[in-house]
This record gives sequence, structure tokens and C-alpha cells, in this order.
Amino acid sequence: MSKFTSGGYKKSLSYALQGLSVAYKSQRNYRFHLFVGFLAILGGIILNFKCIEYCVLILAISFVITAELFNSVIEFALDALYKNKYSKMVKMAKDLSAGVVLIAAMTSVLIGLMLFGRKLLIMFLY
Repeated sequence: MSKFTSGGYKKSLSYALQGLSVAYKSQRNYRFHLFVGFLAILGGIILNFKCIEYCVLILAISFVITAELFNSVIEFALDALYKNKYSKMVKMAKDLSAGVVLIAAMTSVLIGLMLFGRKLLIMFLY
């Protein structure tokens, strides 16, 4: 067994949870997206979402959080590889990775508008 082998499911889960903890402690945008996701789920509860609406909402939230985690992985890896020295190529990679998060977030906002918009309009107009 190599020193990089996970060592079983419990160990793998432990590493995954440690990674999420690192993201939570070090990434402000990750915390922001978790908070907004929590508010969206709370809004779904208040507006009595159907199961399919929750599924779409959870997929949208997961899409953004996953993109944010990949963005963090790219930033950490490039910072480690280049020892935090400036590189035009590193900047381009980080900017592209941030762009992925932006597209995920904008897509999720549109999904949120579709899920919440109609219900809120009905609620306020009647």
C-alpha cells in the first residue's frame, strides 16, 4: 500500500470532511455560497416547495458549491506549485476558474428566479 492510498471508506470520508473544513475556514466565498444556499432552502420550506422543486434547488446549490470547491483546489494547487510567485499563466488559470464559479452562480440565480419568482408573485398579488 502506498503512502497516498486512502486506507478505507472511513479514512476517505475523514479526508473529505477535512477538505470541506479547510474550505469553510479559508474560503470566504465558500461560506457565502453555503449561507445563500441555506437561505434558499429555508425559502423553499416557507413557500412549500414540491419535491421536484427541492431537487432542482439542491442541484443548483450543489452546482455553485462544487464550482467554488474546484476553484479553491485550483488556487491552492497553483499557489503551492508556484510558491505564491506571480505568473501570468497562473493568473489566467485562476481567472478562468473564477469565471466558472461566476457562470455557476448566475445560472443558479436564474434557476432561483424561476423557482421563487412565480410563487412570490402569486403570494404578493393575491
